Amino acid sequence: MGRHKAIVLAITMLSGGIISAGQADAQTFRTYRCADGTQFIVGFYDDDKRAFLQIDGEPVTLKKRLALSGTRYSGAGITLRIGKTGATTVQHLKRPVTSCTVIEKPAL
Repeated sequence: MGRHKAIVLAITMLSGGIISAGQADAQTFRTYRCADGTQFIVGFYDDDKRAFLQIDGEPVTLKKRLALSGTRYSGAGITLRIGKTGATTVQHLKRPVTSCTVIEKPAL
């Protein structure tokens, strides 16, 4: 009877772990190219109000800030604005604000 209980317990624990294992957070990555030649990648995760940026080879986390229209993220001297229409600008350190567009990656 002890062996039977151990098997039932193991099956119960395994099935409970499988059921409670949630899906990975949904994520979106976009690559942008700006008018001044700057190129960067930004990642967004569901249920996270931050933007994860890689610019000039360095990872930067930007916090979501209050914006009148669209979305604004800033941190570490970088400000990223994404308008409701999709118009995007970035200001990186002391460089002037520049407009950016999403570039499509070719399918593999």
